[in-house]
Amino acid sequence: MIILVVNAGSSSLKYQLLNMDDESVIAKGNCDRIGIGGHIVHKTFDGRTVDTDCDFPTHTEAFEKLVEVLTTGDAAVIKSMDEISAVGHRIVQGAEVFDKTTLVTDEVIKQIDDLQELAPVHNHPHALALWACKKVLPENVPQVVVFDTAFHQTMPPKAYMFGLPYEDYEKYHVRKYGFHGTSHRFVSAALAEAMGKDIKDLKIVSCHLGNGSSITAVQGGKSIDTSMGFTPLDGVVMGTRTGSVDPSAVTFVAEKHGFTTKEMSDYMNKKSGFLGVSGVSSDNRDISSAAEHGDKRAQLVSEMLVYEIKKYIGSYAAAMNGLDAVLFTGGIGENASEVRENVCKDMDFFGIKIDNELNKTIHGKLQKISTPDSKVEVWVVPTNEELLIARDTLALISK
Repeated sequence: MIILVVNAGSSSLKYQLLNMDDESVIAKGNCDRIGIGGHIVHKTFDGRTVDTDCDFPTHTEAFEKLVEVLTTGDAAVIKSMDEISAVGHRIVQGAEVFDKTTLVTDEVIKQIDDLQELAPVHNHPHALALWACKKVLPENVPQVVVFDTAFHQTMPPKAYMFGLPYEDYEKYHVRKYGFHGTSHRFVSAALAEAMGKDIKDLKIVSCHLGNGSSITAVQGGKSIDTSMGFTPLDGVVMGTRTGSVDPSAVTFVAEKHGFTTKEMSDYMNKKSGFLGVSGVSSDNRDISSAAEHGDKRAQLVSEMLVYEIKKYIGSYAAAMNGLDAVLFTGGIGENASEVRENVCKDMDFFGIKIDNELNKTIHGKLQKISTPDSKVEVWVVPTNEELLIARDTLALISK
């Protein structure tokens, strides 16, 4: 059975075609610069590629090009879209409307689009991609949506409510939603399997660290708290995002700069974080390199990130009344051994000890890095959100 997984951004359309018989990737690619030109990079399992400029006024043209490269030309992998059993889509914001993987209907697409106020950069493009797929796909090919926020719908009110007047929650749905849910769900399940334990018996802190980062407390396989909040801006310091900031600092800075609310949002989302503090880059690899060469502000960014992750691990251990494992995933979590080492340093009180020499050798592979006498196991667990979306899609259409 073949599943197409689509991840639509504001100006991009990433995809993977998977053979679910063995969960192998048949082809993958990205249509980017949608609305401002257009470019596609397409790669097959056996090394054939398409890398060319295109005209993508909207997501519809991008999806039509996706179909074209999959089915025709030198890098084709299927003869027609009829060979695809279903399409699975990643959707960032499902709010309280969607708490599980859902079959796509016209009404579902409208509901996703109606939530765009809660995720303006993501949800409208998601809806556009869903309409584009519906227009191009054969009628018998179902579409399925998997929500980043769904995994966090198990958080109790004491974790997701803010201290704002209750009517702001009732009228405007202002609350913590959390994100990276597909990743946290995938890696926590993969960790339980690697440990040879039932996830229902485990208390895990999952650290998804990348250009965007979030930390999640997973108890018994369910999210009970997470660092990202109403939007993906909250939590630890990130590539270009502030992370948690005193709201009064936000209004103070906005007034000093004379920013509108949108300008202040852009300032905190696109010009802050690693980039804003260091003045060097939003990429942790550049930050690490600059820090090693004595750049004080780059060193400060690295210290801030590590310190904030430590605090979340401690607070979530308290919230769960214990801790069995900490896992690292995402671009930074899987590859930045120095971040893992510094997070786990001086955590003996929690029973966390890692093998520093082993840790330095681990990049992007499943591996336990804690010492045999560590009371809390520490693991690197590569994430695979596309595979989880494909599995969810397969499970739903199989019903």
